[in-house]
Amino acid sequence: MKILIIDDSTMLRSMLLSTFNSGGYTDVTEAEDGEVALAKVKSIKFDFIITDINMPNMDGLTFIKELRKLDNYINTPVLVLTTERGDDIKIEGKLAGANGWIIKPFVAEQLLQAVNIVINKNKQ
Repeated sequence: MKILIIDDSTMLRSMLLSTFNSGGYTDVTEAEDGEVALAKVKSIKFDFIITDINMPNMDGLTFIKELRKLDNYINTPVLVLTTERGDDIKIEGKLAGANGWIIKPFVAEQLLQAVNIVINKNKQ
């Protein structure tokens, strides 16, 4: 399974990488914003994407909207990991095509559980 992590924080990307590795996910690629991530998804097919919302160059919601325009990413699971808690932004994320929402800071076990749920739900 190929996973893409998108966050402008190097520290958070490192924490996510460690979390995914501990959960048995070892094919993980990083991107520091939506612009870099969009370039990566056009050359590599990812099976799961986790993205922040607030990032420079291209925010997470814009990235998700652009991702969903690509034929091979219409159904790819996308999980949002952010500090944003408002219902309005969550609705906007769902409308953009996000499959789930996790609030930072995250607990590794809960994150992996959410990832597994989203991945398994997408397989049905």
